[in-house]
Amino acid sequence: MAELTAKGRATRARILAEAAGLVLKHGVAGTQIEDVRKAAGVSGSQMTHYFRDKRTLIKDVIAWQADRMVRLHQVPELGELDSFAAWQRWADLIVQRQAARDFQGGCDFGSLAGQLVESDAETRSDLAAGYERWLELFRSGLEMMRARGELREDADPDVLAQSLLAALQGGLLLSQTLRRADPLRNSLDAALTYLGSFADPGRRPA
Repeated sequence: MAELTAKGRATRARILAEAAGLVLKHGVAGTQIEDVRKAAGVSGSQMTHYFRDKRTLIKDVIAWQADRMVRLHQVPELGELDSFAAWQRWADLIVQRQAARDFQGGCDFGSLAGQLVESDAETRSDLAAGYERWLELFRSGLEMMRARGELREDADPDVLAQSLLAALQGGLLLSQTLRRADPLRNSLDAALTYLGSFADPGRRPA
């Protein structure tokens, strides 16, 4: 696609946002191009200009959701996720966000993955790339902690990043299903306790 104008980028972003919302509400199979076109208030020619077909649209929705998840973890209060205090704020913020939604809706990216991961190899690769971006964000902060001596040398940032993300994903789904905070809070607390077990003895979190 040729480089878009500012108006074109805004239109494309609006279409993706509407598509993402419809997919979360109705599922991929229950969301058609025409539904997205109407929701976004664009013409058929605009839809085909930005998205060749439904497969292209869903591929871009995956990337859009991955971008959104990364941005949600880059808010100022979390910094670089490179301290025990930042990780505690991360856990608190996640629980607060879900409580504000009355635990309706879990992880938007995880919901997409659950629907699409077994559909075909290319889609699974797109989803995996999104998760890898998320893991890299976590891993980067953990590597900084180890480099500063806050984590012991034997702490593996890959293992810790995977543990934290798995705790988040599982906790979100369980809290969404049970409509209460404690599964999510307990899952994140357990992951933070595991992280804390690798703290340098002289810099163990309170």
